[in-house]
Amino acid sequence: MKRFKAWRMVGSRRYAAGRKFLSITAFCFLVTACPGASTAEGAGQTGLPVFKDDLGRDSLHRAIQRSLEFLQRLPSGRAVGEWPRKITAGEVRQSLLLFMERLDLVGRPAALLPFIRAQFDLFRSDGERGDGDVLFTGYYQPVIAGSLVETEEFRFPIYGRPKDLLELDVTNSTSAPEVEKVVGRMEGERFARYFSRYEIDRLGRIRGRGYEIAWAKDPVALFFLHIQGSGLLRLPDGRLLPLNYAGSNGRPYTSIGRLLVESGKVVREGLTMQRLRGYLKDHPEERDALLARNESYIFFRFGDEGPMGSLEVPLTPGRSIATDARIFPKGGLAFVVSQRPALSARGEVIRWLPFSRFVLNQDTGSAIQGRGRVDLYFGSGSEAGSAAGAMHRPGKLYFLIQKQPLRP
Repeated sequence: MKRFKAWRMVGSRRYAAGRKFLSITAFCFLVTACPGASTAEGAGQTGLPVFKDDLGRDSLHRAIQRSLEFLQRLPSGRAVGEWPRKITAGEVRQSLLLFMERLDLVGRPAALLPFIRAQFDLFRSDGERGDGDVLFTGYYQPVIAGSLVETEEFRFPIYGRPKDLLELDVTNSTSAPEVEKVVGRMEGERFARYFSRYEIDRLGRIRGRGYEIAWAKDPVALFFLHIQGSGLLRLPDGRLLPLNYAGSNGRPYTSIGRLLVESGKVVREGLTMQRLRGYLKDHPEERDALLARNESYIFFRFGDEGPMGSLEVPLTPGRSIATDARIFPKGGLAFVVSQRPALSARGEVIRWLPFSRFVLNQDTGSAIQGRGRVDLYFGSGSEAGSAAGAMHRPGKLYFLIQKQPLRP
């Protein structure tokens, strides 16, 4: 979803990189990128987590199968991650298959620990400050009212991927060359940045060129669809059509929540997605200019199922996470420890409940950057949206990679 793709407000999917969501992903409207250091923590060392999983095994099995679908499309030697070292698709695939063999141990931490200790290396991200704390936010799949034809009621376009949108791989000239994806368009013989949100929505630079795939009723709901990177379109006859991530304009993501906090118009404490929506509703004169400050723009396509993460496989509620695609192994198995919100009927946080579970790294987002950020996919609908919008807690992130045989 790129995954901007759940509230990828600090930026995913989340963005919906995908989810991709570039990947909601994440209502991290108050956080900046976390470049922190990372540490390889051996499975035999102290400080290991208690491998208690608070979800059912069926959802874990389904999520692992979806990662395997992605990995089977890649050459075994293809690099899928750079941390804690260069990790290949073959290594991740074998790690998942090995874990699947003893999936019956999940739910029995005392029995699971010896298996993990013997078969896997456990790598813990040290997060932003080197203390092992990683910021967890959430994202979800919104349901948005829309129409397949433009009407007076449904007049805000939802765009598919424009034909003139180009993605180029550019190699820098440093001593350790890295390939960077650059997004833009041709302007005569010159490669230019693609249009910004202001140019697309306010100036209509691509309107009427056949890129519209649907029309939304509410521009604010459409904006949050962009933040999430995917969603469901509810038609006037009640049908639901999956909207999946198809690309972005490559512009930087800017959190409007952070802008409001910095301007002193809202307070940092207790700022949730619902309260941000309320501010936009109560201040319509500020709406368009404020939304335009986030130059990032997402394009969509209709799918048969969804939401799809950046790996082009369906996400699993509670089991799929979005991380920085440049760092952590794509499709990899991880274990997370954090807290989740318990909400009142009004969607307000009553208390925070501890949770821990195995998850799969299946999405990314432009706002999910560095070793100190994780975006957890909560699912679809308003309840998932309330929980995802409130999610903003520290936690721990561990990746499991099958031990490599000792070399003679």
